[in-house]
Amino acid sequence: MQNGTGQNGKAQNGLAQYAFDKLSGAQGDADDLPDGAQKAEAPNALRHVGSLVMSKLADGLIDPKLILAWLLTSLGAPAVFAGALVPIRESGALLPQMLMASRVQAMARRKWAWIIGSAGQGVLAALIVLSALTLDGAAAGFAICAALGGLAISRAACSVSYKDILGKTVGKSRRGAITGTAGSISSAGVLVLAALLISGLFESKGIVISAIALAAVLWGAAALLFSTLTEMKSDPANATKARFSVLREDANLRRYILVRGLLVSTALAPPYFVVLAGGDGGSPLSTLGALVFASALASLLSSYVWGRISDQSSRKVLMLTGIVGALAMLGAVALSVSGLATRVWAMPLVLFILMTAYHGVRQGRSTYLVDMSPDGQRSAYAAVSNTVIGVLLLVAGFIGGGAALLGPNVTLVLFALMAVGAAVVAVGLREVEGVD
Repeated sequence: MQNGTGQNGKAQNGLAQYAFDKLSGAQGDADDLPDGAQKAEAPNALRHVGSLVMSKLADGLIDPKLILAWLLTSLGAPAVFAGALVPIRESGALLPQMLMASRVQAMARRKWAWIIGSAGQGVLAALIVLSALTLDGAAAGFAICAALGGLAISRAACSVSYKDILGKTVGKSRRGAITGTAGSISSAGVLVLAALLISGLFESKGIVISAIALAAVLWGAAALLFSTLTEMKSDPANATKARFSVLREDANLRRYILVRGLLVSTALAPPYFVVLAGGDGGSPLSTLGALVFASALASLLSSYVWGRISDQSSRKVLMLTGIVGALAMLGAVALSVSGLATRVWAMPLVLFILMTAYHGVRQGRSTYLVDMSPDGQRSAYAAVSNTVIGVLLLVAGFIGGGAALLGPNVTLVLFALMAVGAAVVAVGLREVEGVD
């Protein structure tokens, strides 16, 4: 019996290794991992993919930029609540990380921070569903925004811990492929939702609420799968506390944060595409579906590719995505000026290009930070970086809001200039993947 079990275990490990090699292009052992982590790398990588597929799919199903904004409008909530969704989600997921980082680094196994965060997002997503089913108007706006704030804090726990966990369990020069694979696979599920919205079979908010309920289940399942990850114990005594003084000590980190701060324009721009697509009459469910479809298709086709390129040079990815994002924003402005913005194909087309750049930004910035950070300091670097970005995001949001008084076209031009600036500043980043 033991022989059979042992052979079965070897076969499973061999299959996991084969799948991992194909996904990542890995050749040989990861020299930057200890022996125990090297042996568990392949099955761990597949657990990363599975957990991230579910959590990223949940993200897509509850997207504040598109899904929640449309839901609040359908519930009769004042427009101010829809406008608050992106700042609540993004800043709420970033600003608490300095406080969380020391707690995470005091843990011998940091995976439990991610598990708690994922489960918390599931619970808060369920509260959004309950609010949508029982409330309307301003009451729905308050309740959903409050639940989204709690969800964002749970997301912060996942964010501040994940880069450290990834660095401990998957070797350098294959991490981007793992996260990119998850991004592409999860996008296929969002495409199904988009197709249902476009089909016209569902003309009520029920399909959107059902999608958010599914997101709640997926976050819970992701937490369960992640709990099976084999993570070597960390010595909390060797960890570095998250302090802003690291910004004074590491010039490359300062430049990275500036690049990432300028690239928040790719995250803030999509709502203005929605405005241009709807024209004066607002956006029907089918228009929402077309925009969701374009966003998900961009992730499906580009995330894995961006991940593999990031494993070679995440610096170059950050440079390229700034230029591509700027071109998409200027393309939207050109369509608006020419009177073509409300055509059924127009905004989905340029949104596809923008979201392709956005997913490249996500892959590039994540891979760069993990590969740049010294061992034992990934959580500290992530926390400092994300906290600063959270503040910059609020500033950029206010600037964008002020520019919006002059219209979406002016705002998008401003965001395009930010993206170009990011590409220019990224030229001076140090290569961290060993590619010149």
